[in-house]
Amino acid sequence: MNFAAIPPERLPDLLRAMPKTELHMHIEGSLEPELIFALAKRNKMRLRYPSVEELRAAYAFTDLQSFLDIYYAGASVLQQPQDFYDLAWAYFERAAADHVVHAEIFFDPQTHTQRRVSMRTVVSGLHRACEDARAKWGMDAQLIMCFLRHLSEDEAFETLEQAMPFRDQIVGVGLDSSEVGHPPEKFVRVFARARQLGFRCVAHAGEEGPPAYIWSALDGLHAERIDHGVQATQDAALMQRLAQERMPLTVCPLSNIKLCVFPDMAAHNLPALMDAGLCASLHSDDPAYFGGYINENFLQTFAALPLTAAHAYQFARNSFEASFVSEAQKQAWVAQLDACFVAFGA
Repeated sequence: MNFAAIPPERLPDLLRAMPKTELHMHIEGSLEPELIFALAKRNKMRLRYPSVEELRAAYAFTDLQSFLDIYYAGASVLQQPQDFYDLAWAYFERAAADHVVHAEIFFDPQTHTQRRVSMRTVVSGLHRACEDARAKWGMDAQLIMCFLRHLSEDEAFETLEQAMPFRDQIVGVGLDSSEVGHPPEKFVRVFARARQLGFRCVAHAGEEGPPAYIWSALDGLHAERIDHGVQATQDAALMQRLAQERMPLTVCPLSNIKLCVFPDMAAHNLPALMDAGLCASLHSDDPAYFGGYINENFLQTFAALPLTAAHAYQFARNSFEASFVSEAQKQAWVAQLDACFVAFGA
């Protein structure tokens, strides 16, 4: 394929149009202020912020923890299955517009069960939205249940047990929330049990935490994907291993800038990850809080960094490779991707 034949001025339209998968998106992080107010009204809850504008103004984070504080406060409006359905449906509408063909959605059950919202309430609403997205757009959607790493492993085991009646509706388990001070090895036993039960395993590592956390996620948790992983460039041996094993890194550029992992987009290390041959892909993390959904991540990243149509193709193809679907489905998406690039002149 002749990527150089695609005129640079057409690249933004290509980024918007090409098929892609979303592998790193926390559904609670897609909760827009307008929906927060609508759900608060439905559930007769009083918010700390008197208006949508003042709530948006509060989205001023300096690090991961300051973000999480308001993230958990926003999630408190989610009370009923319909609330979770509406949350997921609002995301799917945006994803469909961004040409997302497959989404593996993170959700944080402990954020809700600690508020006496049952696992059934959470999963039933999210799963129904996944089914309806498949029916309306042909979008494949799966759920990944994340353990909160600032809580104990015993609490993670309890969450895993609560999820068992819904095993067929949850494809995998992950690890998220405050990274620094909560290394992956804290959760070795619960991930081992999850693997025994047939769950796919992913883990946040190397966002703000050191490369050692990525090693731990690989060797302790046997993670099949590393979420974020941008600190890997500090460790040459780790970079070599990630490249050799084709270990996926789900990178979230706008999130990295908003949380000050990098000072600005021009300083992001995505080019270094790609030059090293890593299986990196672009995703949106918590799009309501970090400035944009998946296409906005592509557009701002490509505007700031020396990335080309060839990189765009590789990011999309890497996202297919990293998805928890059949090889036949991956090849079908590659065919769609090839057709899209040919239509743009490649």
